[in-house]
Formats: sequence, structure tokens, C-alpha cells
Amino acid sequence: MQFINAKQVLTPQGWQADRQLHIGADGRIAGIGPQERAADAQVDLLLPAPVNLHSHAFQRAMSGLTEAHGPDPRDSFWTWRQLMYRYLDRLTPDHVEAIAAMVFMEMLESGYASVAEFHYLHHAVGGVPHADPAEMAARITAAATRTGIGLTLLPVLYQFGGCDGRALNGGQMRFGNTPEQFAELHAGSARLIAQQHADYRIGVAPHSLRAVDAEGMATALSLAGDGPIHMHLAEQVAEVEEVQAHHGARPVEWLLANHEVGANWCLIHSTQMTAAETEALARTGAVAGLCPITESNLGDGIFPATEFTRHGGRFGVGSDSNVHIALFEELAALEYSQRLRDRSRAALAQESASTGRVLFDQVATAGAQAGGRDAGRIEVGAWADLLGIETDNAWICNRQGDAALDSLIFGGHGRDCVQQVWSAGRHVVSAGRHADHEGIARAFQTAVQELGQDI
Repeated sequence: MQFINAKQVLTPQGWQADRQLHIGADGRIAGIGPQERAADAQVDLLLPAPVNLHSHAFQRAMSGLTEAHGPDPRDSFWTWRQLMYRYLDRLTPDHVEAIAAMVFMEMLESGYASVAEFHYLHHAVGGVPHADPAEMAARITAAATRTGIGLTLLPVLYQFGGCDGRALNGGQMRFGNTPEQFAELHAGSARLIAQQHADYRIGVAPHSLRAVDAEGMATALSLAGDGPIHMHLAEQVAEVEEVQAHHGARPVEWLLANHEVGANWCLIHSTQMTAAETEALARTGAVAGLCPITESNLGDGIFPATEFTRHGGRFGVGSDSNVHIALFEELAALEYSQRLRDRSRAALAQESASTGRVLFDQVATAGAQAGGRDAGRIEVGAWADLLGIETDNAWICNRQGDAALDSLIFGGHGRDCVQQVWSAGRHVVSAGRHADHEGIARAFQTAVQELGQDI
């Protein structure tokens, strides 16, 4: 059992002052009340720590290596993708585990308590299956347990190189599975998750409408049960055009017409939507999985967040390519994208809540929904996913309530403010640092040096 004293706490009922939170032995919040006993930790500002709802952990080692033009001066997402495929030819299971541990540690130190890992690197080089189909899933899980981060593992089904059913080639071959192979992989991954912490979850991720067919989608959805279903959707103009040419409808339009999309779905990116598609997706109750830093880095486009929320839509954020892992910078980037597009200010603010409050409430509650995780709120019975923020600094200046959140996000972008993080009660970050920071960082640097930089 642990006790935390906080000067300010953000609860579903609003801000509360001078409260003591009790974490039970099961990792859930057991009580919130007056500060009546000695505490194990003291924090200025206590927030629900969000889920990072979209990550490809292995791409972290590429950070900084894809910022030059390719042979075509019209460099784009598609040339970046070719570089990523070449990089895949070098990754071993040991590399992946070391990289994932670094990624998960950086997420925790940034303020996330858990991650939904969109896991599609399944095979050895050339698409050769491992003896255990879930070998790479085991490496992701091992990295998660080493760092203590909460995990929603999302094995990805990836069948084809495009809507025309063309075969996978090059680095893509490490992703590929038939529906039958995927069912075996998912079963092995589910067994792994069942052996881990009680807060760990399993879901499914049909990669995209370009990469799965009707049989594959049916298989993935049948395995999901009531668990999370994540899918890339409408990220790039070329993708929209390809889906429209093959299916006779745009991606969002086709998906909503052919599948019962609901609250356990998370549609990643969706940066290329019409006004009608934006409203229709919002009304499903699904979460939009936004990755503003990666979407900016890849030139994906701007998600219509103001319209989406106007129709009741919910969104969370993820670090996707992990080019830069920074929770509060993701939030600022999302809001600033709306302002730049519309030449406005305080784009997502409401009459009853500031911009920072709207952003944080969304990513906490909708992120937990997308991860299938009983968290995202500081309430008795929820997982103790908690984020302790220092406010006695030049960024926040001991401000109160929504003003503290606004200063955290738009002033310092979280810099030097994250002090404590708990994931399902596991105290994983103290004084701003993970206990195993040095060892994890050394292993990561060794892996990167082995991989080289001449991609």
C-alpha cells in the first residue's frame, strides 16, 4: 500500500486541494481523502497519467536518420517508408527488446503510464517465421515488464502490399501473415499477456484497408472479443485515392458502411477526412488516435479536431514513430495545428474549460478507452495510473487549476515538471527519472551502434 499527498488533484468532479490518495496492494486507487497520515510521496499537482495509444517501438532507433531528401526531390511519407523497410533488414530480437525498453522508459519519464503497442514486426529477416510465432511479442512484453509500463499489446495483421492484393516484398515481409497464421500469433500473444501484470491487455490491429482483405478483417474482428481494435485510417492522400479506386469509397466512408465501428475501436491518424466523414466518425463513439509530432514529421496533414469534438468525438494521443517522445508537446502541437489552419486562438477551449483542460481531459479518458484500460481518472477503483507534477518552477509558478495545466502544456511543454509516475500502482518514475535509466539507455545505445546509420 502507498499513500500520496497532493496539493492539487484533478478528479472527475473537478479540482480538489490538499488530498491524500491511497493506492491498494492490487494497484488500484483505494481511497481519496484528507491528509491524515504520513505519506510515501508528496506532489504539487496530481493528474491521471494517460495511455500512449499508438506506438511502433522499433522505429525509435531511426530518429534523426530520415531528415534528408531521398532521390526524388518531392520527398514524402512514401520515401520515408522505403528507408524504414531497409532499416528493418538489420533488426534482431535483441535489438527490438533493447529499443522497446528505451521507448517505454522515455514514455514513462514523459508522463505516460501505459502504451498501446501497435506491434507488426513479427518475423525474422526475409519473412522467415520464428520457431515461436509470438517471439517478437515476447520481446515487447519483456521490455514493458522491465520498465513497469502498462501494456495493451496489439498484434497487427498485415497481409498485402496494397489494395490490389500484391505480395509483400523487402522489409514488409517481416510483417506478413495469413489470417490463419495471425490467429496462431494472436493466441500466443494472449498467453503471454495472461502471464503478466493484471493490468495488461490484448487487442487486435488489422493494419489498414490497404493491407487486409475481407477475410483478414473478419478474422481479426472475431479474435477481438470486447477488446480494443486499432487500425490506421486515411493517413495520406495517396492512401485515400488507392482505397477509393479499389473499394469505390473513401476509407472512412467505406469502413463505417461495412463494419460496426464502436467504442472499442481506435482509428489512427484519420487526417484525410471530409466534413461528413468527420461527423460520422465522431458519432460512432470510437476514439481518434492522433500523433501530432509524427504526423508533422511525416507531413500527413492536420486532423480536424475542432469539428470532430464539436460533434462529440473523442481523441487521445500517441507517439507513433517515436521520433520524439513528449506527452505535453503532443498536446501543444495538436492545438497549434488547429490555430495555424484556421488562424485562430484557443481553438479547442470551451466556455467551461481552458484549452489545456480540454486537451488533458480528452487524452486521459479517451486514451484509457482506446487502451481498454480501467484508468484515465483519479477515482476509487480505477488503476492507479498517476502523474505527479512539480509546480514550483519558472514554467508553472505554483498556479492553480486549469491555469496550471495551460502553463504546463503551452509554457514549459512539460519540461522539468514530471516528477513522479505510477503505473497501476507501480512507482516507475521518481524525481523525474526511471530507476533503471542508465542500464536501459546503455543497452539502447549499444543496439543503435550495432545497427549503424547508413540506411
